[in-house]
Amino acid sequence: MRKDCRTEKQNRGKGCRNRRVFLLCLAALFLMLLAGITLAGIVEADAALTTDFSRKNLAPCLEYPFGTDWMGRDMFVRTLAGLSLSIRIGLLTAGISSVIALGLGITAALGKYADGVIGCMIDVVMGIPHMLLLVLISFAMGKGFWGVVTGISLTHWTSLARLLRAEALQLKESQYVKIAGKLGKGPFYIAWKHMTPHLLPQLLVGVVLMFPHAILHEAGITFLGFGLSPEQPAIGIILSESMSYLSMGRWWLALFPGLLLVLVVIMFHVIGNAAGSVLDPGQAHR
Repeated sequence: MRKDCRTEKQNRGKGCRNRRVFLLCLAALFLMLLAGITLAGIVEADAALTTDFSRKNLAPCLEYPFGTDWMGRDMFVRTLAGLSLSIRIGLLTAGISSVIALGLGITAALGKYADGVIGCMIDVVMGIPHMLLLVLISFAMGKGFWGVVTGISLTHWTSLARLLRAEALQLKESQYVKIAGKLGKGPFYIAWKHMTPHLLPQLLVGVVLMFPHAILHEAGITFLGFGLSPEQPAIGIILSESMSYLSMGRWWLALFPGLLLVLVVIMFHVIGNAAGSVLDPGQAHR
């Protein structure tokens, strides 16, 4: 019986390690694909705006895998440029939102008054419909690139801030933090030296999982006309413009950009899960 139990545990451990290795390899592959899409979109930014009316409204073929639009623009190049722009906006906004979340999460552990104020801020922001708040901020900032960045950055920090706040409050009650306080260390020193290193794994996973939301909301707000300017090859603009031509049978204008947007979101989700399985000790043996 003992040998059977031991063998079963060993097999279970090998299975967990194999799943984690597979997930990490898949995440590494997706990370390289996303980096390639980002670089390709930057390189082909000018080509995405090139018009040629001699090739307009072409269906997908070997020369143009995603077809061309009503102005003769290559939809494959245009989609790469749009995804590259979305990924860069996602990186920037997720980074800003994570800094806000980390700062507020640690500040909440400094005292009851700070915790109450930050908790109230989180509840207020989460109580407003997300897309409505995003549209209002973007419109107030004049729309465009910085309007979208500001709107997404100021609306995506709440969930991560609540998680980091809970972790920081738990760390505040730990013995080594209390001992540091009795030794005369100030609250900011304790927050920086003793709390921040323990919050970094949750912060990293939260940032990665924030990317899909940022990308989808950027595409959504641009689709509604409150985001990026129409001359930019953004995914939201591509999908918005294609709506007028779907009834004419030009299905490729919306199908391929939409599918690639979904694939990018899935890739970020897999990378986030892989990061969580590596950094979270509680998932190490699952």
